[in-house]
Amino acid sequence: MVLATGFKGFLLHNKSVFKMGLAALVIAATADLVAGLFLGGMEEYIVMIPGMMVLVYSAIGMRGNIFGATGSRLGTSMHMGTFEMSFKKGSVLRSNMESSIALTFVISLAMGLMGWAVVGAMDMGSTDIWNFIFISMFGGLLAGLVLLVFNVTIAREGHKRDWDVDNITAPLIAAAGDIVTMPMLFLSAMFIKGQENSDGGAGTSVIVLTLVMIAFTAFIMFAVLRRRTVGRVNEAKRILVQSTPVLLMCLLLDIFAGLVIENEKGSLVSLTVLLILMPAFLNEGNALSGMLTSRLSSMLHLGTLKAGRFPGREADENFAITYILAAATFAFIGVIASFATVLVYPDIGLGMGFWMVMLIVLLAGMITTTILNFLSYYVAMAAVKFDLDPDDHSIPITSSSMDLVSALVLIGVILAVAPI
Repeated sequence: MVLATGFKGFLLHNKSVFKMGLAALVIAATADLVAGLFLGGMEEYIVMIPGMMVLVYSAIGMRGNIFGATGSRLGTSMHMGTFEMSFKKGSVLRSNMESSIALTFVISLAMGLMGWAVVGAMDMGSTDIWNFIFISMFGGLLAGLVLLVFNVTIAREGHKRDWDVDNITAPLIAAAGDIVTMPMLFLSAMFIKGQENSDGGAGTSVIVLTLVMIAFTAFIMFAVLRRRTVGRVNEAKRILVQSTPVLLMCLLLDIFAGLVIENEKGSLVSLTVLLILMPAFLNEGNALSGMLTSRLSSMLHLGTLKAGRFPGREADENFAITYILAAATFAFIGVIASFATVLVYPDIGLGMGFWMVMLIVLLAGMITTTILNFLSYYVAMAAVKFDLDPDDHSIPITSSSMDLVSALVLIGVILAVAPI
């Protein structure tokens, strides 16, 4: 009876978290399944361009890292009363917009270079370096502009309606990143295929456009870093300087997550249901870690969570919330992915039993959730210990780590439970 009362009290106390968080996660999972269906229909480009899966999943991860951290900073500013819906120079909103644009260009360039180098070093096939950079930067630019508008919209509505945006920004931004980034990358790949020379190299227009984007990257970096301010901190510069190193490190984690998937792409392509649910599964780990990290970051800023060697009661309560949200949304992903596969690809079917799909998704999901709970807590604690802003560092680190962890766990469970 006490246990029942305690659990009921726990649910009532966190009613808004479950209501808003679960709604955001379901919307995000549904959007990711649309992205997965799109991915299932782009098999030609997945096979045609060596390393395409590496680029797709590292780009998706970076969009979530950049704009998820932006959302977390805006959420914290709302909690602290410093946010205002203003685009004037030096405002919280404008500084975050400027830094997000700059980081999109810088990290997209690095992604193209690092992705091309890693794919070549792993002997996964030969792709022209200009093509790889173009896909990363052009696709990243188009997706980044859409996500910037989306982020500002969430901030505006959240501020106006007095929402706790920590519970909705991470899953919605991550899902929007998936559903926007993937088509933009494949659109860039289609453009390349239409411009290639007969010898298979990059076309002149691709090289010119890539050089223009690199030049603009240098210009925007110079503009943000050289801006002079009087009597206040250049917030855009601070975000850019502090975020770039950690995002570059996170980029490596996302590239390795893409490599894990690239190595199994033959099996995933043969079992369409796994290819379709992959974006939703990875995004779920990303979104849950982002939600938890956002809440922990805000609690640290407000002083309601004390840094400690072991998680205390406040952290344990947030862990329990994450488990409940994870169980509900991973089950949703398994059911909807199965029905979508049968509906869209009736001739192919699931390739395995429905309950096998559910076992894979739920088992991998609960393992992933356990890892993300402790990872999110200790990353936030490390940020505080080293006097760093957890909003700038926690979400990118946990999200990128969870991209790699989620990929490894899901592939591992698939191979263990239903070898393919």
